Amino acid sequence: MDEMEVKKQVQQMVHFIRQEAEEKANEISISAEEEFNIQKLQLVEVEKKNIREEYGKKERIVDVQKKIELSKLMNVARLKVLQAQDDLVQGMKDAAERQLMNVSLQPNAYVKLLDALIIQGFFRLNEPSVQIRCRKEDLSMVNEAMKLAIASITTLNVFGVTPIMDLDKKNFLPNPPQVGFYGYTCYGGVVMASKDGCIVLDNTLDARLEIVFKHLHPEIRKRLFPPTTTMATK
Repeated sequence: MDEMEVKKQVQQMVHFIRQEAEEKANEISISAEEEFNIQKLQLVEVEKKNIREEYGKKERIVDVQKKIELSKLMNVARLKVLQAQDDLVQGMKDAAERQLMNVSLQPNAYVKLLDALIIQGFFRLNEPSVQIRCRKEDLSMVNEAMKLAIASITTLNVFGVTPIMDLDKKNFLPNPPQVGFYGYTCYGGVVMASKDGCIVLDNTLDARLEIVFKHLHPEIRKRLFPPTTTMATK
């Protein structure tokens, strides 16, 4: 084998080795690029997941905050409605109190009312002897009503004797409401007590009004503010 053939073979071997090296390098490059793309996709997916989770948390926080704010607004609105309802009911009571101011201005009707209040108080106390207090301006009308009540009770013969009623002419109930006066007032009626003062019954118009409103308050609210269809459904 001459020198030319040796060189030719060497060149062929070098070319073969180089070609294999290039192919191997190309394979490595492709494999590395594929690995890179895979890792890149994995990293992208991880970041996407992290971003979704982060924004998911933020959305939940915002949703909770919205619900809290909505709840607050609804509570404020509900309290305003309740306050408006209470104001209306109180307005009715105030109107009733203004009407009570006129009761004692009709002597005949007022004496009949006092008669009924005294009789009722007498039987509720269930005592043969009672004390009666009234407003100073009602003294004569209460005295007249007391006589009528004694006659009625005597006719019924509850205790077998004539009932004893003492009208207190020194200690009076408060005066009726007046403009510019902010102390205790009384619309009328009487306060009755047993002879020893241990049992006291407030049968004033003020007390009767309080009892009526306390007893009828649920019914008043029901009639003034009937439940809506939506609320009834809930």
